[in-house]
Amino acid sequence: MSADTASAASLEHLKRILGEVADLKHAEAVLDWDARVSMPPAGAEARAEVSATLTRNSHERFVADDVGELLGELDGLDTDPDSDEAALIRVTHRLWERTRRVPSELVGEMARANGVAVAAWDQAKAASDFASFAPHLERQLELKQRYIECFPEIETAYDVLLEDYEEGMTTTEVVTVFDRLKEELIELVERRREDSADDQLLRGPFPVVLQQEAGRRVLEAFGSDESTWRIDETPHPFASKPGVGDIRLTTHTDENDLTSLFSTMHEFGHGIYEYDVDSSYARTPLGAGASSALHESQSRTWENLVGRSPGFWRWFYPQLQTLFAETLGGVDEVSFVRGINAVRPGLIRGDADEVTYGLHIILRFELEQELLAGSVSVHDLPEIWKARMQDYLGVEVPDDARGVLQDMHWAVGLFGYFPTYQLGNVISVQIWERAVADLGNLDERFSRGEFSSLREWLREHVYRHGSKYPPRDLLRRVTGSDLDPDPYLRYLHAKFA
Repeated sequence: MSADTASAASLEHLKRILGEVADLKHAEAVLDWDARVSMPPAGAEARAEVSATLTRNSHERFVADDVGELLGELDGLDTDPDSDEAALIRVTHRLWERTRRVPSELVGEMARANGVAVAAWDQAKAASDFASFAPHLERQLELKQRYIECFPEIETAYDVLLEDYEEGMTTTEVVTVFDRLKEELIELVERRREDSADDQLLRGPFPVVLQQEAGRRVLEAFGSDESTWRIDETPHPFASKPGVGDIRLTTHTDENDLTSLFSTMHEFGHGIYEYDVDSSYARTPLGAGASSALHESQSRTWENLVGRSPGFWRWFYPQLQTLFAETLGGVDEVSFVRGINAVRPGLIRGDADEVTYGLHIILRFELEQELLAGSVSVHDLPEIWKARMQDYLGVEVPDDARGVLQDMHWAVGLFGYFPTYQLGNVISVQIWERAVADLGNLDERFSRGEFSSLREWLREHVYRHGSKYPPRDLLRRVTGSDLDPDPYLRYLHAKFA
């Protein structure tokens, strides 16, 4: 057997194993979606055990010695370094080296804890009772510390967690960007605090069934179709892609506001990224978005840069006004667009405007580091949350449900994820500027309900590549620069200052 033939056989063998691992993860994703969307609450304990078993089995299969042997055989493969094969070997090798550090039993424990904790979070949030959730948060922090200990050579604990979501990013780099943003965001909030006077025109009632119809029309115009996409209601919106041809979005609809519409556009951004990954990457580590920050850049693009633009509303406001004639019939388009773009310091991250949103994220990023370092205790978290919300946004937090319990991320162990939301905001404008330079006046196209040119540009430059390129390399390929907050700050000052 020639060396080339042997390498080809090794690569095919590796792909078969990766496919088995991907199939287990597919099942995990469906179970997770079901737990959040349709499972009765009493099923949480049993579902947590199933999730732990699946997660442990997929971990054991991936970190097995035969995978390492195959990667060793393929390390010297003579192929174009920019080829799909070279990328698959590189990405798989990185993940294998990282994943094998963590014992399978610990991985199973974390999956089990996630399933139990998120059910406890649901109940605690409904009762606005942080004390009942605190033991689960303490358990999550204990497990994260054990996870961090698997990487003793990494000096900064938070770097270990950040690497899971943003390859190559360090805590120091995030702090540098966020320190720059924090001061300017607080100044912008103070400058526009009177915007909150516009709040009344966006009060409901907006009947849920009509909001769902509005969301359906927007998704269809953006590019979803019922044969591969679905959308459901859940307390905390998310997007999921268990496998090719299976894009699942969720939203949370409240008749008192239109947040659901923006949530739907946000999750579409996640969904379209996954939908447009090159199908040849399916069942391999290349078959998902390059990083969490790049993913969030796309959710924020479709929610804000498209969904809050004047052009979008020149197209869609007449339809929305017809759906909600009783509430919006006397509200003109200019007033409505001004209202949805107002700077309104508020309690809830998911409802936040483009300026205050970043401060919500910076607060969480700071608290995560302090919780891991032990300088903030779980017991003290609600009061510290309230104090910083007052300092950063000038708002008083009346209860735990609208304070420290509003997000499910810590319940499912997503420490290290929060900063990628704000990094995504920064990246979204960098990519947007390049798209506008190539495509011209997008606002005018949006006013005709034409979104395909932007979607196809993003597919060609970002989405189709999946995880083929490291996130920083992909950003440079698309924009010609590394992470840079300047375009984002220019955008905010142009729009709000």
